[in-house]
Amino acid sequence: MYHIFFIYLPWFFAMEHLVTDATPNLHIMHSFVDDMIPFCEYFIIPYGIWFVYIAVSCFFMYFKGTDEEYRRFAWSLIIGMSTCMIICLIYPNGVDMRPASLEHNNICARIIKLLWATDTSTNVFPSIHVYNSLATHIGLVRSKALENNKGLKALSLVTCILICMSTLFLKQHSFIDVLGACVLMTIIYYFIYVPAEERRLSFRRA
Repeated sequence: MYHIFFIYLPWFFAMEHLVTDATPNLHIMHSFVDDMIPFCEYFIIPYGIWFVYIAVSCFFMYFKGTDEEYRRFAWSLIIGMSTCMIICLIYPNGVDMRPASLEHNNICARIIKLLWATDTSTNVFPSIHVYNSLATHIGLVRSKALENNKGLKALSLVTCILICMSTLFLKQHSFIDVLGACVLMTIIYYFIYVPAEERRLSFRRA
């Protein structure tokens, strides 16, 4: 699976240069929910944990998951990330909610400054950070290796929720970006994890 990221990382960084704040017709993502969420630098901790969460989960699914579980997990990441990138190409988007200055000068604030120095505020809808977290959690909880391990399932759920929240509290994403990732995950889940026969039956009932 790791060759996937050797493909997507260059693609993502290329997008960061293609779609910038100066891009014509850049759509700014914003909702009233965003105005209700305060900035909190401490959420950089779960935001950064995302990288560990994804990497460890990929290793786990490769070594502990069945071939079928691993394939479905890999395809959910491939299709989801590809869809997010294509949407950003067709529909250039970004956010403008980052505070002009940080109130505190603690370690979390300094890490955020480093993040903002390298990570643009564009290509945010749908949120890849959120989508990959959801896809990873679903892959883990559906794994037979964790079938009876309620503790690790709960840990994965809490980690996933905190990561999703971190994108909002750090003003990296709008609530719309998070919602878009949830909708995308729902659609992809239906086609990857729901058996074909069950899908056909649901269409017949409709």
